[in-house]
Amino acid sequence: MDDVEAVLAAAFHDEWGRIVATLIRTTGDWDLAEECAQDAFARALERWPVDGVPRNPGAWLTTVARNRAVDRLRREAVGAAKGRAAVDAVEASMLPDDPDHDRDGGVTDDRLRLVFTCCHPALALDTRVALTLRTLTGLTTAEIARAFLVPEATMAQRLVRAKRKIRNAAIPYRVPPAHLLAERLPGVLTVVYLLFNEGYSASSGAELLRVDLAEQAIHLARTLAELMPDEPEALGLLALLLLQHARREARVDATGDLVTLEHQDRARWDRAQIDEGVSVLEAALRLRHPGPYQVQAAIAACHDTAPTADDTDWPQIAVLYGQLAVHSPSPVVELNRAAAVAMADGPAAGLVLVDALDERGELRGYHLLPAARADLLRRLDRTAEAADAYRAALALDPPDADARYLRRRLAEVTGP
Repeated sequence: MDDVEAVLAAAFHDEWGRIVATLIRTTGDWDLAEECAQDAFARALERWPVDGVPRNPGAWLTTVARNRAVDRLRREAVGAAKGRAAVDAVEASMLPDDPDHDRDGGVTDDRLRLVFTCCHPALALDTRVALTLRTLTGLTTAEIARAFLVPEATMAQRLVRAKRKIRNAAIPYRVPPAHLLAERLPGVLTVVYLLFNEGYSASSGAELLRVDLAEQAIHLARTLAELMPDEPEALGLLALLLLQHARREARVDATGDLVTLEHQDRARWDRAQIDEGVSVLEAALRLRHPGPYQVQAAIAACHDTAPTADDTDWPQIAVLYGQLAVHSPSPVVELNRAAAVAMADGPAAGLVLVDALDERGELRGYHLLPAARADLLRRLDRTAEAADAYRAALALDPPDADARYLRRRLAEVTGP
């Protein structure tokens, strides 16, 4: 049973977005698509332990979800022409040669169509991101709310309103024509970036990494870069994701606990992926139109190309964070800049910046603020204050991997 559940969990991560995106394309009904996908996974949980795992789990799940959609639509059609058309569309999508599959200028990935649909300018930017994460990845409403630092009930309301607006406005399910791509790009890039972040540092659960989500994000970023080869920020995002994902194998130890950048075994970094990320970043920079993803990629490149942690060019990284604050001002960027300043100029200099952020109260409830303050206090040998700050970070209910790291640090400063 454990093996079946593991395979089913892997199939969920690999196939959820594809199944839902395909059903949305063929039925036009977002809720129906999600419900039928959920039904398919529930059916698999019943049947696979009895019948065995199918040779192609994704195909099995897709077929079951499509059949459920057909059954639902047939019951609801009751002679209505629109209902019969929806049934015909789903049944046609079961054929090997789907005539709709190349209608968007050669873009054959239903997930990319879904991203662009969710990122229609009629929707607010944060709503575009949240809706795509929910529909494309199957992230729970609670997980998405955590990523946005808002209550779960607030996020649930946003998702309901977004689906209603797409339905009422008849927003088409397609990649927009070339002249409309630019206005959709910021929302699309944000979606892909947040999707990667959830894989890079999961907002909930015992595991720090969700490699499947990170790889989905990289796949979408590659597709965007191919679709828009002269868009520097699309290239910048792809470079950033490659450079960060290259460190994945060294970011956790054998027990699954977080390993900070300075202590990572750099021999475990993916050098081929680093080389590709640097090459993509250079291509973006040659277009001479800098943006926040290119700046973040440059910061990642500073880390990835340093032979050792001691060789890291922290002054340059601090400068880059200053540039990032111009392109994309936020208290989180300022917190990261404070950490870079602490490495470049000493922990006392960084602590001044962190304390200023704390006084402003803009990151209240964000566990990494007291965690950063605790680390700087520890480095200054102010152990009692560091312990209080570690406790404050733990009180904010951080993800499991972060909590284990913080407890280890707390033990170090409090002693046996």
